[in-house]
Order: sequence, then C-alpha cells, then structure tokens
Amino acid sequence: MKPCPEDETAAAAGNPWEECFEAAVQLALRAGQIIRKALTEEKRVSTKTSAADLVTETDHLVEDLIISELRTRFPSHRFIAEESAASGAKCVLTTSPTWIIDPIDGTCNFVHRFPTVAVSIGFAVNRELEFGVIYHCTEERLYTGQCGRGAFCNGQRLRASKETDLSKALVLTEIGPKRDPATLKLFLSNMERLLHAKAHGVRVIGSSTLALCHLAAGAADAYYQFGLHCWDLAAATVIIREAGGIVMDTSGGPLDLMSCRVVAAGTQEMAVLIAQALQTINYGRDDEK
Repeated sequence: MKPCPEDETAAAAGNPWEECFEAAVQLALRAGQIIRKALTEEKRVSTKTSAADLVTETDHLVEDLIISELRTRFPSHRFIAEESAASGAKCVLTTSPTWIIDPIDGTCNFVHRFPTVAVSIGFAVNRELEFGVIYHCTEERLYTGQCGRGAFCNGQRLRASKETDLSKALVLTEIGPKRDPATLKLFLSNMERLLHAKAHGVRVIGSSTLALCHLAAGAADAYYQFGLHCWDLAAATVIIREAGGIVMDTSGGPLDLMSCRVVAAGTQEMAVLIAQALQTINYGRDDEK
C-alpha cells in the first residue's frame, strides 16, 4: 500500500470521502456509548479460534449497528468486519469502497472490565486506505486520520516519535490468540531480543488499535505484532502515517494489510531495527481463511 499524499496536494484536490468520514465518526461515538454501558454489565462470552480469542453479544451488536447504518447510506460499498469474518465471511479487499471494522478491539479487556477498549473503523478505495477512526470508549478519546489531512486526537494534532535508537525506545506489542508452546516460545524470544538490545521496555495493553494510537501520539516509539488482522490495522495505519510514522511488513517490505503481521514506528530507522530483531510467527493471511 502506498503512503498518503502530502497534505497540500490532498487539500487542494478536496476530499470526496468526507461524508463517509463523518459517518464513521458518528457511528464510532454511538458504538462507544453502547460499549461503555455494557462494560459494567454481565456478559455472555464465547470463544472463537482459541480459549483466549473471545467474543460477546456486544461485539455482534456493535458490528451489526455499524454495518446496517453504513449499508443504508452507502448501498454499493463492501464490508470486512471481525465478527462477520469469524462467522465465515471472506476478507476480500477489492477496488470497491470498503469499510474495515473492528467493533470492539480489546474484547478480553472488555470481558474483564479492564478499560482499554476501542472501536475501529477504516475505509479503503482501490485497495488504498483513505481514513481511519478509532474511539477509546472509556477515556472518550477520538483518534482520526484522513489521507493527506493529518492525524488528530480530540482535535489535537498527533506527532509520532522521532526516536531512532532502540536502546532509548518504548516498544508495544500484543500476544496474539495462538498459545501453543512453539508460538509462545517465539513470542517470548522476540521480546527477549528487544530487551537484550536494551529497549527501555516492552508493553502489552490488550488493544492493538489503541497501542498503535499511542504510537501515533508519540507515547511509544515502536510496535510489532504477529497475529493481528486487517480490522485491527486499517484505521490505525492511516492515523500513524498521518502523524509522520511508518507502518510496514515485518520483513522490512511494504505493508500487506492481509498478512497478519506488522511493524510500526515513528521513524524508518526504528522500524527497520525492530524488523531485523524479529523471528516470524506464522498466522497465515486474512484473505486465505
């Protein structure tokens, strides 16, 4: 995926997707209200791919709300969404305008009433990401990024870290749903490699989208993960790039949204250092499941 164009170019050309962006913002805020209320209530919890891969009735409720509202307003658009994919819908990114939705990112946090929970809505056209909206439900922080128009949190401009030295970096990651011994060994080995490189610390907060938003805000210097999905990554990618950061494949090549792996950082130098330190954990691809 190519980076967004420079701000002045996009602004001069106008934004044909402004109506879609505004719809995403309003739906993220509505979804956040539902999630905040449900956070304190009893939940019916099911599992998907593993005992650590959880889903609740609120995940389904929020996803259905977002998709039904968008489908009514934009009937020709396509959708990729977490719970639909879990029910067997294919993750196919075509040239059509496509919404990429995670109704609750941090479902395990949500189940345990741990307040790091978000709703994420990304939008792509011609297989290129146009904007992203992520709402931190409990802190009521709205993160947005529009291609060529910057990244913001509650109206304040976001700027990614400019750190290039791994020994001065705070690195974020997530564990992923696979917990078999071989996968866990690789996960812990990757963390150990970064700590041996004298990174200041490695953090796991339970929400990949919010971890990526912290990166965009300059509160962390790098992020990596194997096992995240396109709905975890789509909106955040635009926000990070618009904040001046880098999002790429763990191989060091361009980002592949469907590859279930990513390295992100405030600088190219930092992203490359992280990528070079990692051993690959294979999660397959979203578009082959």
